[in-house]
Amino acid sequence: MNTITLRNSVKKTKLSLLAMVTTFSLVFTSCGSGTSSKNLDIPGLNGPKVNLVGDNILIDVVFENISVEGGARYAIPKYPNSYIEVAPDLESNGTLMAFSVSLDDIFGDNVKQLDPLTLPGGRAIPGVSEGALPAVAFSIEKFKNMAFYIGPKVFGIWIPLKKLGMNGAMLTTRFYTGSTRVGNLSLVGEDANGENAGIFLALSVSSSQKKSLERIADKN
Repeated sequence: MNTITLRNSVKKTKLSLLAMVTTFSLVFTSCGSGTSSKNLDIPGLNGPKVNLVGDNILIDVVFENISVEGGARYAIPKYPNSYIEVAPDLESNGTLMAFSVSLDDIFGDNVKQLDPLTLPGGRAIPGVSEGALPAVAFSIEKFKNMAFYIGPKVFGIWIPLKKLGMNGAMLTTRFYTGSTRVGNLSLVGEDANGENAGIFLALSVSSSQKKSLERIADKN
């Protein structure tokens, strides 16, 4: 390797590290001390936000840099009472992705027979000792390799993102609805191939947690 090539390589490495440090600085500044009940602020996204309406968990996220001309609703495999809706956001130029996930589906028999999956690309699921959970993977227009995960104590949603500028890195923080912690939110950087970046929202679920979610819904 000649001197010019080496200098260029070092320069690119420094720029990559600077971008990663900048990303983490934004993230750590916005997520507080871990006791502030403030959720992770992800550049380019508004949300996710979680609410319980009746027997359905509603999860909304707005992609500020993605636009669609019209909306569509998609069925979720193995979740007969649940769906995803993608539509232009009414309050911005971005795109709203809304999940309606039935508690009957989460606690039903259909999802108990699913094969375990890691995150897309083969990386372990953060916060899960086995690194994998029973899951159903699927794709919809503009969003490839989405997945729903279900375990004895956790329900997770994987939402793919194109680029995060934090190759190989992963950050997990507590996730709150109001002042109540309901799970974890993970920001997952690109893998070794520069692919499979995204966010992983893990919600604590159990029979007792269902009652807790219902109490949160009553407060809202």
